[in-house]
Amino acid sequence: MSIMNYLIIMLIFIVCINLINEKWIHLQNDIALIFFSLIFSIVLLLVNAFLPGQPLSLILRQFSGFEFESYLIDTVLCFMLFAGASKVNLKKFRQNIKAISLLALLTTVVSSLLYGALFWVGAQLFGLPTDIWICILLGCIVSPTDPIAATGILNKLNLSKNVTSVIESESLFNDGTGVTLFVFFKSIISHSGENNFVMVMLKEILGALVVAVVISFLLGQMLKCTRKPIQQILVSVLDVAISYVICEHFGFSGVIASVICGMYFAYIMSGQERKRTVYDPHNLYNDFWDILDSILNAILFVMIGLSILNISISTYIMVVLPTAIIAVILSRFMGVAISTLMLGRSKIPSSYSLFEFVSLMTWSALKGGLSLALAMSMKEILNPDTYLIVLNTAYITIIFTVIVQGLTVKKGYLLIEQHKARRIRHQSIKCENQVH
Repeated sequence: MSIMNYLIIMLIFIVCINLINEKWIHLQNDIALIFFSLIFSIVLLLVNAFLPGQPLSLILRQFSGFEFESYLIDTVLCFMLFAGASKVNLKKFRQNIKAISLLALLTTVVSSLLYGALFWVGAQLFGLPTDIWICILLGCIVSPTDPIAATGILNKLNLSKNVTSVIESESLFNDGTGVTLFVFFKSIISHSGENNFVMVMLKEILGALVVAVVISFLLGQMLKCTRKPIQQILVSVLDVAISYVICEHFGFSGVIASVICGMYFAYIMSGQERKRTVYDPHNLYNDFWDILDSILNAILFVMIGLSILNISISTYIMVVLPTAIIAVILSRFMGVAISTLMLGRSKIPSSYSLFEFVSLMTWSALKGGLSLALAMSMKEILNPDTYLIVLNTAYITIIFTVIVQGLTVKKGYLLIEQHKARRIRHQSIKCENQVH
């Protein structure tokens, strides 16, 4: 099947699902796309199982031939991260830099290791063919949160700007940490020699930082030389594309580089805000990245739903399902709690208590396409049974967090706000009684 045919199918799904959702169902768009494309895929598989036929089997084979990993990691991921990073509130980011750094780095590391330990315990209890390294690698795959899914849902919660900034920025940067951890533990499993974690981290992060800053600075000077919005858009696209390709070629983190490029250009464009109202009154630059982000995001979530056509079910699925869900919730909760304790309770934004903030950060942590792509990249180095466990675990985690957590995160947020209001009211009454 040609790329054009794939694109047409994706657009048909997106348009039809969005129209149905807008008219009758009113779910958050990203959740609706993944939910209904998943339902459609399951129906196709059931029909093919009970009423096998040559045309339907051919369609399923053509769908299964699409290289999801290559599409996401090699093609569109850098642009999606750039678009997300360009929306970061730089003032709030600077104010919350310590919290964001701890959550993006320490939380991801702790969550990955703790997830591995929890999954390994489950594997030992139920006889799954996985060792501790495979389990930790699974933690690296599912621990990073998805900035696109998180942003879409957070926009409907009316969170404070401080909390929104922390969650969005952490989601952007923890992808880089997760990928770095994944590279390190994958090298241990495949015996490729990358056995120094500190060196791997420094290479991935510092290399990405240098490349992104140098390329963005040079192209940023070009951007300042033009007042044509289209030319500025082309320069920004070129910036993230070149930075990402260079980083991937030299083994640096293209994910982190894309985020840095987006924030750098956001800084440049904010400095030209007054001038831009004259030569770009319609705000074409921001509109371009918003529209591109929305389109790529929609395609990604439809593809996640359709990916089940290319995923075989492990014989251990009944064990993998509850183990994956329990492990991802507990590991995220403990990872955020440890980072928050190190940050200090006085630094928790919006007057949340430790439990309230950790609960919010845990339940709003949705997973996305990056986790699925990383899992798919393990096919060449794992035996078939273990690979199916890894792939099924990643897919279950994505579906659970996006659909179940995504649909209930607003209710969870309201419960946390009610708990916070009661706590503050109780503290206020207690202080008044002490004064009297």
